[in-house]
Amino acid sequence: MTLLSSILGSGILFVIAVQCLALAAPARTFADNPRVDITGDYRYTYHEPETAAEARQTACLEALHQAVSTTAAVREQTASIVDSKLFRNLVHTLATKHVSDQQIVQQSEKGRTVYCKMKAVFHSDEVERVFIAQTTGGGEPGLDQNRTLKILGTREDPDGTITIAYQALKRLDWLGTAYQGGLRESADVMVDFYDEQGMLLRSISYPARKTTTGNDVMYPGEMGTLTVAKPLNTKTYRVWVVK
Repeated sequence: MTLLSSILGSGILFVIAVQCLALAAPARTFADNPRVDITGDYRYTYHEPETAAEARQTACLEALHQAVSTTAAVREQTASIVDSKLFRNLVHTLATKHVSDQQIVQQSEKGRTVYCKMKAVFHSDEVERVFIAQTTGGGEPGLDQNRTLKILGTREDPDGTITIAYQALKRLDWLGTAYQGGLRESADVMVDFYDEQGMLLRSISYPARKTTTGNDVMYPGEMGTLTVAKPLNTKTYRVWVVK
């Protein structure tokens, strides 16, 4: 190889590297920016005794809910939630406490039907914290973890069920999505149930799936919830993962 061809080859590689960096830089900036401009609209038909003013307020709040719920951060973090009430509570908390610069873009009223379009700035870095608080009652995250799964927290409900929040640390595959090197065998939540004397009643393994069907991939960082019923005579319980 001649000196000239060597120099030219190095120059081409340098140019390619610079171009790749230039293309990658905006993506990193976007990913690191927790403030997102959002827009949403809602049309609402009200009935007595609700007033027109109350209906307009409801429409604008629902427009804000719609704007928050469709953001990438919320869609990614809540893909595993099948409890509609839990999802709505999460979105409501985010919409009322973690947006700023709210503005009504358009508002109209025709008969008993009102319309509202809102825009605001959403603080997307709060999604994970609110998710944990909603699913675990505000407890400290990180109860236990292995190389695949992290238990974020638990919440005991009045009906005797336990809600467990977890987060994938590596890609989790199920059934048809499995690939060589998949980690299905480690993606389990273990729950030990004890009676009043502290004796073990039962130890059960629950698959930490993304949805109830479990036929989809759960990517690193995604969170999910699991609801389990306590066996009869259970006094205490322990949630853990196999190391």
